[in-house]
Order: sequence, then C-alpha cells, then structure tokens
Amino acid sequence: MKYETIDSKLFVENRKRFAKKLKANSLAVFNSSDIMPTSADGTMPFVQDADIFYLSGIDQEESILVIFPDAKNEEYREILFLKETNEHIAIWEGHKYTKVEATAASGIKSVYWLSQFKTIFKALMSQCENVYLNTNEHTRATAEVETRDDRFVKWCKVCYPVHNYKRAAPLMHELRAIKSKIEIDLIQNACNITGKGFKRLLGFVKPGVWEYEIEAELSHEFIRNRSRGFAYGPIIASGKSANVLHYVDNNRQCKAGEVILLDVAAEYANYASDLTRCLPVSGKFSKRQKSVYNAVLRVQRAAIKMMKVGNTLEKLNREVGDVMQEELIKLRLLKSSAVKKQDPKAPLYKKYFMHGTSHYMGLNVHDVGDFSRPFEEGMVLTCEPGIYIRAEKLGIRLENDILITKKGPVDLMKDIPIEADEIEELMNKK
Repeated sequence: MKYETIDSKLFVENRKRFAKKLKANSLAVFNSSDIMPTSADGTMPFVQDADIFYLSGIDQEESILVIFPDAKNEEYREILFLKETNEHIAIWEGHKYTKVEATAASGIKSVYWLSQFKTIFKALMSQCENVYLNTNEHTRATAEVETRDDRFVKWCKVCYPVHNYKRAAPLMHELRAIKSKIEIDLIQNACNITGKGFKRLLGFVKPGVWEYEIEAELSHEFIRNRSRGFAYGPIIASGKSANVLHYVDNNRQCKAGEVILLDVAAEYANYASDLTRCLPVSGKFSKRQKSVYNAVLRVQRAAIKMMKVGNTLEKLNREVGDVMQEELIKLRLLKSSAVKKQDPKAPLYKKYFMHGTSHYMGLNVHDVGDFSRPFEEGMVLTCEPGIYIRAEKLGIRLENDILITKKGPVDLMKDIPIEADEIEELMNKK
C-alpha cells in the first residue's frame, strides 16, 4: 500500500458499531475482493472490498473476517483468516501480512491462516443461530461477475442449510453513511491530492494538448502523493464530448476556443474524492461560456446551502431543479411561458440538466446509503449541478465534496479554484 498507516482505532470502533446491530447469537462473515483476471496470465490491480476494509483495515486478497459477539470463547468474537505466505510467494508476489502486522492494522487479536478456516467456522456455526452474509446491494451495481462473497454465500447455504440467514448489506449501508473523524481526514487528504492535480493543470492546458496528456499529468501528481491513482475512471472531455456524461475515451485533441470538462479525482487509502471543474483551452472563456459557467456556479452555491441536517437527497434534487430552471430561463435556453405549462413529472430543465445533484461518497465514489434518509452530521456527499448544451458543443459541470455538520455544510474542496476569473488568471499567470 502506498498510503500511510491508518490508526486501528477506526476499525475497532467500526466493528463495535456493527456488532451492536446484530441480533443475539449471530455471526457475520466478510470476504476480501478477488484479484480479477484480464487475459493470458494478466490481472487487474487489486482493490479491496469496501466492507471488509471498513471493518478490519486489511488490504489484502484472500482474507476473511468473522464477527461473532456472543461466541462462548472470547478468542472467537473477532477473527481474521489470512493467506499464509511462503518463500515462493515472497519471491514472486512480495510481502504478505504476518499475524502481528494484521493485528496492528486491524486491532484484531485472533488471526489464523485460511487453512484453519473450515475447522474453526464449523465450531462457530454449531453455536450461532443467525448468520449475516454480505453481498453487493448498491442500487447501481451490476452483478455479472461472481465475487468471493457470492461464492461463500452458496457454499455456506449448502454446508449449513438450516441456519437463519440475514443480510449484512443494510447494516453496512446504514453505518458507512456516517463518517468518523478519521474517515473525514482520509477523505480530506484525497481531496487535497485532487487539488494538487487540478492546480498542476492550470499551467499545462493549452490549444493542441491531448486529453490523455492531461490524464497523465493528473496520474503523475496523484501517485506521487501516495494515492493509488484515480478514484474512478477519469473524464477529460473537451468540446462536444462534455455532453457525454460518462465519456472516458480521453483521446481527443483540445482545440482553441473549447472548454474541457474534467471529472477527475484521487483516492487515498481506499477513500474517494470526486471533483469536476471546467477549463477554457485558450485560457479565457468566451462571454457565452462564462455566462453558462457562472449559472452553474450559482446553482452549486445555492445547492450547498441546502445541504443541512434534516434535508434529503430526494428533496435536494427537487429544490435544485427549481433553481436550475430559473438559470436556464436567464440563459434563454427555456421560456418561462413553456415552463408554466410543463408536466411537473417531466420538467423541461431535464433537457439540459439530466442527472442528480448529489450522491454519497466514501470508500466508494458512489458510496452506499439510502437516498430517502435525512442528512445527518458526518455524511459526505457531492454537489454537482451541470448544464449541457449539445447544440453549442458546451458542457459545464462543477462538483465539490460536502461534509454535513450541525453547524451547516463544510466544503472539503473550498481551496480548489472554482471562480471563472480566478481560473483564467491562474491559467495565464507567467
């Protein structure tokens, strides 16, 4: 791992909170991610499953966490099972956790090798009544690839068919929505690294630069600051490509007079950040581009003020829609007469602003959480309004990461330039 050591207190407290959610005489099992294959003997970089990381801090493949608060033997109330290393693995793959290192990282005293799992698990299953199994229940998830958790669910139900099986995911969604101080600091660090990357671009972008060259500059800055790299597939969309919401080709040459939409951000210690900014390729926005840009900025600032304890994502989207509607009328993209006659279920502003304003963020960039749940202190969400005008080959989106507190919203990206005039000034600084 590139990141610095995380205080194991985070994972100890996370497990305590999770254990309190379990029914009496229950155990829960969490598996690590697989190392995903490509072709031939290739593999993708390992990215740990968010839930086992949240509860243990263990960032290694072939790991299993068992939590059994009511186990008769205190030694079995929290157990880690890890891949046992050997000389061959050390030579070809490198270092793996020792038991001592795993305890230091997680705060879990009982660490065993995977070869011991079935024997110990059989003894635990003879004591428990309920078994909480983990699956990916993110509302936008696609499940074409079977995970280790998926395979474990099948195995467990075949070997132990008469236990009461429960879903761990709803508990994890509830818990992970609220970030602790340590988590907020990790997210803030990811935001700070993202800011360094963005500022690096201000003196780099010019007519003729290629989108992939911009991607390379960001990747360099992120990795040199202990990030694994991008928190998600980077969107570097110049000109008309900015109207493709999930444009990831990044293979176009940026031309004078165009605007580049950059939805790019770093992760740090598995925690995401999420930023969108727009840069004029020539170093100066046209009058029309700046008008649209400032309209989006006004909507974003109005939206951030709405991100208070007690509001919800559903209500936020409706309220922001009303603000966006007025800005689009001012930009002559909508007519007030047509707006008065519109179908409330299909508002006209959706032609130019077709996505939501916000989403949860944390160990996943689109983090787990209930969209109908009122905002609570400790939640971290994005704020990302946009206006997309295909006829003008112009797309503007501005996105910051917002922490909900009792005193009001806190912008974790407040130090990253966003004012159009400031961006122009920094781009033209000698």
